[in-house]
Amino acid sequence: MPIDEASQRLADVRARIARAAKIAGRKPDSITLIAISKTHDADAIQPLIDAGQRVFGENRVQEAEGKWPKLRETTPDVALHLVGQLQSNKAEDAVALFDAIHSVDRPSLVAALARAMDKAGKRPACFLQVNIGDEDQKGGCPVLELPALLKEARAAELPVQGLMCVPPLELEPAPYFALLAKIARDHGLEGLSMGMSGDFETAVTIGATHVRVGTALFGARA
Repeated sequence: MPIDEASQRLADVRARIARAAKIAGRKPDSITLIAISKTHDADAIQPLIDAGQRVFGENRVQEAEGKWPKLRETTPDVALHLVGQLQSNKAEDAVALFDAIHSVDRPSLVAALARAMDKAGKRPACFLQVNIGDEDQKGGCPVLELPALLKEARAAELPVQGLMCVPPLELEPAPYFALLAKIARDHGLEGLSMGMSGDFETAVTIGATHVRVGTALFGARA
């Protein structure tokens, strides 16, 4: 992707975030844009870095390990977020590589991350993933089990910043975003990781603090 195309895509997405924030009476700089770079190689990512994007998201630890150490050599101020499912046996690798983990969804992972953070002396921000649509095929903690998971995470001294969700694909996302926002308020959490290329503006109007945008920045995956 040429640098001018990357700059235009980035400017368009930022402008859309700003418009949605204005509708909601929010400041655009209160929303973190995470460029989802999963499946894209370093050559596709570099133009967005050159255009000024500094927060990126990956789905898999192994894929991120293959491309980000070299990219970060030239741009050390890049922040990297893990937005995909995390196996407990990859907790140490995730803590070493990522600045935030958006997919904390079960007690065994809480325990593994706590051990890894203590060992590394590094504590990436954490979001608890909620299975907001109660979908069997999706990861995330069931809504009714969230209070117990949050209690465990806080007891383990994980730096829980907020909640994350992926609403059901074919349904209007707003009610699910609103439910996640209410659950977060009820538990004193400020962070809301919600909204992707197709619905991030809706998410911003409902309170998203982090939006996870891939296609609108990189184009459709081949």
